[in-house]
Amino acid sequence: MNKSLLSVKELSSFLQVHPKTIYKWTDESKIPFIKINGLIRFKKQEIEDWQEKNKNKYIEFAEFLPKLDLPLENYDKMLLKGRSALSKKLKRWNYGIGTIYIRKTKGGKERWCIDYQDENGERVRKVVKHAQSREEALLELQSDIRKNFGKKHGLNQKKSKTKFNEFSVQYLENYVKVNNLAWKRVETCLKNLCEFMGDCYLQDICPLVIEKYKLKRLNEGIKPATVNRELSVLKRAFNLAIDWKMADENPVRNVRFLRQPEPKERILSKDEEERLLEASSEHLRPIIIAALQTGMRKAEVANLKWDQVDMRNKEIEVVRTKSGKKRIIPISEDLYEELKLLREKNGSTEFVFQYTDQKTGEKRHLKYFRRAFENACRRANIKGLTFHDLRHTFASRLVRSGVDLITVKDLLGHYSVKTTERYTHSNQEQKRKAVELLSNEKSRKKAEKVVDLSPICHMEEDNKLQKPVIH
Repeated sequence: MNKSLLSVKELSSFLQVHPKTIYKWTDESKIPFIKINGLIRFKKQEIEDWQEKNKNKYIEFAEFLPKLDLPLENYDKMLLKGRSALSKKLKRWNYGIGTIYIRKTKGGKERWCIDYQDENGERVRKVVKHAQSREEALLELQSDIRKNFGKKHGLNQKKSKTKFNEFSVQYLENYVKVNNLAWKRVETCLKNLCEFMGDCYLQDICPLVIEKYKLKRLNEGIKPATVNRELSVLKRAFNLAIDWKMADENPVRNVRFLRQPEPKERILSKDEEERLLEASSEHLRPIIIAALQTGMRKAEVANLKWDQVDMRNKEIEVVRTKSGKKRIIPISEDLYEELKLLREKNGSTEFVFQYTDQKTGEKRHLKYFRRAFENACRRANIKGLTFHDLRHTFASRLVRSGVDLITVKDLLGHYSVKTTERYTHSNQEQKRKAVELLSNEKSRKKAEKVVDLSPICHMEEDNKLQKPVIH
């Protein structure tokens, strides 16, 4: 190659600057260069003329190149670990924070490389491009270690300030609506939260702000259970904000939730069940029977499709559940007869529960039946009953019949058996029988004791009769 042409590496040594600086100058057309077969080359005479012309402009830039704050010999004395003499012979230097070594390429060229562990403990080995000395390789190693330390401990990360109302929209659209079936309730909670702290930045929401929100909601007459539900939504939102690198900490963790009374569960009696079924409309009656015989939630009952019902094996497969897990519920004889009639009546429809439109005469999906249920309760003179109470009635009847909690948990689709344990308090009849067993055992032992003493009493009487009379 023509000796008057210089490569990037040769020019960087000539000008005492980093090769990256040479590439930067060529990209900005600040230095004369030519391209030969895609390679960047520099004419020596043009560089000398350029150097003389820009002596005070660019040559000083070399002084601002990154350098070690101490001489390399000092770093070797302080940080070099292990058998340094052997390491130098093998061209490998261990500085504790990482290792520097030289590796030959297939073309026989020597490249400076670094070896260290990232913030996750994973080993990283890479070539330091454009490094011309061990000092420059050590600079790259220190830079990488500093970046990984900052990532691990959240240092030097500039987080863009986001207002809570802006984040709540992202949280609702990108997470809640995707993963939560009851997302409308979460939407209502977020709306109430945004009315108070919507204009606050996420970094400015602290426990004091949340305490003020609690006080405001209580003064408005909101029940503690509702306030706690809103705090739960806020806590989950901040956890996701941390995962999405939009917040550093969750202020709700340092906030105490309100005390709330245990929910009173309304259990439907057999007499009330008969009155409710008699007062129900034609399309509502099978829905109530399905809820009482399966314990399915309102949305699960309303969206039940025929492809989920196995009439041959008498099973219902609940697909879209609150916990996200499918579950199989056996079909009782009463429910089987109702489903059989619905199948004959509705024909090949998609959804199980239908109603007939009085105007068009068409079969439509019965998705909402709250008003029909409330009217049926009013006609049956049943007060304080909600549709969800039918699910409680199903669970309580199973527990009273002696069904174990694990089976009840699987039928209800609870995530944990702790949720199912709340139905054990309704099993008063079994508790009464258990106490009666103790009472009966005590009476039995007392009776046995009386029976055991009676022969002795008879023997004493006989002995008295057999005593000889002394005159």
